Amino acid sequence: MAEVREGLLKKQNKVDYYENCPGCKIDHLKETTPGPPLKHLLYVFIVVLAAALPISSLFPFLYFMIRDFHIAEREEDIGYYAGYVGSAFMFGRALTSVLWGMIADRYGRKPVILFGTIMLVIFNTLFGLSTNFWMAVSTRFLLGSLCGILGPMRAYASEICRKEYQALGMSIISTSWGVGLVIGPAVGGFLAQPAEKYPDIFSEESLFRRFPYLLPCLLISIFALGVSVLCCWLPETLHMHTKNKRELEDSYDQLESTTYGPAEEGNMQKSGEKYPASQQSLLKNWPLMSSIIVYCVFQLHDMAYTEIFSLWAVSPRKYGGLSYSTTDVGEVLAITGFALLVFQLFGYPLVERIFGPIMVSRIGAVLTIPLLSSYPFISMLSGLSLTLLTDCASILKNVLAVAITTGLFLLQNRAVAQKQRGAANGISMSAMSFFKAVGPAGGGLLFSWAQKRQNVSFLPGGHMVFFILNLIEAIGLLMTFKPFLAEPAEDSIS
Repeated sequence: MAEVREGLLKKQNKVDYYENCPGCKIDHLKETTPGPPLKHLLYVFIVVLAAALPISSLFPFLYFMIRDFHIAEREEDIGYYAGYVGSAFMFGRALTSVLWGMIADRYGRKPVILFGTIMLVIFNTLFGLSTNFWMAVSTRFLLGSLCGILGPMRAYASEICRKEYQALGMSIISTSWGVGLVIGPAVGGFLAQPAEKYPDIFSEESLFRRFPYLLPCLLISIFALGVSVLCCWLPETLHMHTKNKRELEDSYDQLESTTYGPAEEGNMQKSGEKYPASQQSLLKNWPLMSSIIVYCVFQLHDMAYTEIFSLWAVSPRKYGGLSYSTTDVGEVLAITGFALLVFQLFGYPLVERIFGPIMVSRIGAVLTIPLLSSYPFISMLSGLSLTLLTDCASILKNVLAVAITTGLFLLQNRAVAQKQRGAANGISMSAMSFFKAVGPAGGGLLFSWAQKRQNVSFLPGGHMVFFILNLIEAIGLLMTFKPFLAEPAEDSIS
C-alpha cells in the first residue's frame, strides 16, 4: 500500500502547474477539492439561464406583434410570418456556433461568454423596440449569430468538474436551460402590452404604449446585463502558457492518472485511442453523431411545439384555439416552469439511475404521443376544466421533453473525452440550431395551413397539427433503438 501511495505521489509531482495559468488553477482545484464545485456550478446556472430566457420569451406575444405589424393580409396568415421571426434566432446560431467554439478553444471560454451576454443585452432590447417585421427578423438573427454562449458553457461545465461530477454539471445546464425556456414565455406573457393590461401603472403616453413588447425584453436584458457583470469574476478554464502541444498532452494525461487513479488510467488511454482529439475524428464517432442526430430530431419537435402551443392558445375558438390572452399563456408557462424545476432537481436523477438515459428518452417519447393527441379535444372544454387540463398537459409535455433531451445530452458528452468536448459541442450546437430554426418556421407554416382547413373530414385544423407533431416524435422514438443509436462505452467518460 505504501509503495502504491509513493508511486502516486511521484506521478503527482510530475504534473506542472503554472502560477499564472487559469487552466492550471482549475485543474489544481479539481485535484485538491473532492466535492462538487458548487460556486462554479451556480455561475453556470445563472449564465445559461440568461442565454435561455430570450429564446422563447417572444412566443406568447409573437402572434399579436405580427398582427400589429400589419404584414399579414389575413388572420390565418399570422402564423406564417410568426414562424420566420421565431426561426431567425436559431438560424443565426446555426451559422456561427462552430466559429464561437473555435474562438473559445483558442482565446478562452470567458471572453466568448462575456461578449455573448453583452450582445444579448443589445439585440434583445432592440427586438423589443421593433416597429416592423424586418426589424424583428434582423434583430433576432443578429442575437442568435453573436450570442455564442451555450456551446462554450457546455464545455466549461465539464471542465470545472471532476469526473464523478460531470453528469451533475450537464444536469445543471439542462435544468437551467429548461427553466429558462419556460420562464421566458411566462415573462413575455405577463409583461407584453403593459399599457393595456396595467393602465394604472403605465399611461397611454408612456414608452411602453408606443412599444408594447419592450417591457419583457427590457427586463430580460437588465438581467443579462447583471450576468455580464458577474462574468467578470467567472474563472477561465483554458490553459494559457507556452507549453508545446505534446507537453500539454503529457501533463494532461499525468493529471488525469493522478486524479482518477491508475486503474482508470488504462481506460482513459483506450478511450483516447478510440476517440482521437481532432474535430475530423469526431465526425466518425458514431456514438456521438448518432446521439446528436436523435437529439436534433427531438429538438425540432420541441421548438415546433413551443411555437404551435402559444399560437394555438391565443388563436380564436373558431379556428380551434383557446382564445387565451398573453397573460393566460404566461400563467400556464409559469406553473409549468415551477413543476419542471422540481422534476429536474428531484425526479430526473432518480428516474435516470433506475432506467438509464436511453430508456428514459424512449418512455418520454411514447407518453408524448397520446398526450398531444388529446390537445384538440382539450380545446372543446371551457372554464375550470379547460384551465386544469391545459396546465396539466403543459406540465406533463415539458417534463417529458426535458427527460428526453437530458438523456440524449448526457449520451453526447459521454461519447467523447473531456478535451474533445469543445469541438463536439460546437458540432452539436450547429446541428441542433439548424433543426431548431426549422422548428418554428415549420410550426408556423403548419399552423397557418391547418387553420385554413377547419371543415375537412380528415384531420381538420388542430388535429392535423398535433398529428404531424406526433409523427416527428415517432420518428425520434424509432431512432432511439439499435443499431441507429449507439450507447458509448463507460470507459469513454473522462
